[in-house]
Amino acid sequence: MDEAALIARVAQGDAPAFETLYRAYFPRLARFIERTTRRAELVEEILNDTMFVVSTSAHKFDGSSKLSTWIFAIAWRKSLKALRDVDVPVEADESIESVADEAEPKHEVMRAQLRRVLCEAVDALSPNHRAVIELTYFHEIGYHEIARIMDCPVDTVKTRMFHARRRLKALLPERLEDIL
Repeated sequence: MDEAALIARVAQGDAPAFETLYRAYFPRLARFIERTTRRAELVEEILNDTMFVVSTSAHKFDGSSKLSTWIFAIAWRKSLKALRDVDVPVEADESIESVADEAEPKHEVMRAQLRRVLCEAVDALSPNHRAVIELTYFHEIGYHEIARIMDCPVDTVKTRMFHARRRLKALLPERLEDIL
C-alpha cells in the first residue's frame, strides 16, 4: 500500500493501518533519534511521542511533502524538546563496537577502534550538525527535505553540513593518529 493511502487510513482511525505505518517507520526513526540525541534511554519515549502525534494529526498531513519528511520533522522537534528537558551525560554507542566475525583479529581491533573514533567525532558535533550528517548519509535524504524536517532554509542546512564536515575534518586526524 502506498504511503498516501496509508496515512489517509490512519487519519480515519484505522488501527491496522497505523500499526503498519508504525512498523515501517520504527527502525528508521529509532536510529535517527538515537544518533541525533545520543541518549538511548530517550529513544522509545521520543519515538512513541512522535508516532502519537502522527496518529492524532494524520488528518493534518496535506501531501505537500513526502510522508517521511513530515514524520522525521515531528521526530526532530520531539528530539530537540527532549534534549532541552533532560540533563543526562552522553554515553558512547556500544553497539558500534561490533565487527565482522570473519575478520582477522588485528583488523577487528583496528575496525573497532576506527568505529569508536568516528562515533566520538560525530558525538562531538552539535545536535543540528549530527542531524544533518545522519539524515544525509544514513537516511539518504536530500537538503531540501532536510530543510523541511528541520524547519529551516536549505542554505542553513548547507551551512550546517559545511560546519559539520569542517569540524569532523579537524577532529578526525588527531584521533586517527592514536589508532594508526
